[in-house]
Amino acid sequence: MKKIILAYSGGLDTSIAITWLKEKYNCEVVAMAADVGQGEELEPLHEKAMKSGASKLYIEDVREEFVRDFVFPMVKSGALYEEKYFLGTAIARPAIAKRLVEVAAKEGADAIAHGATGKGNDQVRFELTIKALAPHLKIVAPWREWEIRSRDDAFDYAEKHGIPLPVTKDKPYSMDRNIWHLSFEGGILEDPDSEPEKEMFILTVDPEDAPDKAEYVEIGFEKGVPVSLNGKAMGPVELLAELNTIAGRHGVGRVDMVENRLVGMKSRGVYETPGGTLLYFAHKEMECLTMDRETMHFKEIAGVKYGELVYYGQWYTPLREALDAFIDRTQQNVTGSVRVKLYKGNMTVAGRKSPHSLYREDLATFGEDVIYDQRDAEGFINLFGLPLKVQGLLENEKKRG
Repeated sequence: MKKIILAYSGGLDTSIAITWLKEKYNCEVVAMAADVGQGEELEPLHEKAMKSGASKLYIEDVREEFVRDFVFPMVKSGALYEEKYFLGTAIARPAIAKRLVEVAAKEGADAIAHGATGKGNDQVRFELTIKALAPHLKIVAPWREWEIRSRDDAFDYAEKHGIPLPVTKDKPYSMDRNIWHLSFEGGILEDPDSEPEKEMFILTVDPEDAPDKAEYVEIGFEKGVPVSLNGKAMGPVELLAELNTIAGRHGVGRVDMVENRLVGMKSRGVYETPGGTLLYFAHKEMECLTMDRETMHFKEIAGVKYGELVYYGQWYTPLREALDAFIDRTQQNVTGSVRVKLYKGNMTVAGRKSPHSLYREDLATFGEDVIYDQRDAEGFINLFGLPLKVQGLLENEKKRG
């Protein structure tokens, strides 16, 4: 291999990976950092990458594509992993890997490398995307090759080679940030019985410290896609960033969970997804108003599978494309707006409206109505309950001998 493109974040693993790749393969290493909304973390990367031995650093702004083509389709699906995880790290990996492949083609590289460990999910997510989009490229995973076996070993390697690092041995939890979420894993969080430190959180205030006055927000949707906030039309990145700010100041969007990794072990993760939590909540309310029962119930089943596909790194698969086609069809009438009340870490719906609303007051009313004849319910119940009645008759006959 003459040239390797490294997925570079500036963290511990990818910082030492540049030096290690050059030593191991005696090749040129080009670093690529994808801007998926991690903010100020990108500023020092150029100097750090050069000091670590990279010949070049690409900082690729993929925020618009990430939110529009990856995050919002996931919002429409309602996908969660194990009912709690909003898939912030998982959904970013195919977007990053896609751009890695594009940079590799531009540079004429032989291989792509990543800093994901052999114990985690990200190695699968990166590599499945690369295999799908550029099967001719070699893949190098240093954590599966080098003699480094722990975070302490990695710190020692960095100190020996003079590589600047963003974390220390005293506080070595790992963070992954993008415009959708911020995750914390490892180090002091590896004990699932320990409560996260209050100072650790960045995107959300402690609910106890949130404002004493509730705030209302109105989110507009067109065919399931968020398009406006408080009556103002916004693009995907602007809208999500504003929702992060609003939900974050009210302490909305924290998750602490023990999850089942794809590779077979359980791990503990703490996540902040303020804007995403708010979006999922509002989108579900919009669906409840505009989607028929059978479609909505089946879509919930499809959403579980969609979440697994994202978590397992299977974004570029025929099944995900087929699910998107189904989901897009279900979203044709998911248009309107939802008002949400935020207060001390909680969300409650304050109102929803749509030109495609299936809710009819003249049907649902407890007052006198002229459309629904309540006497019709008797025949419906008799037919719906017929299997139970037959079963009951059989059981009675058995008891009588």
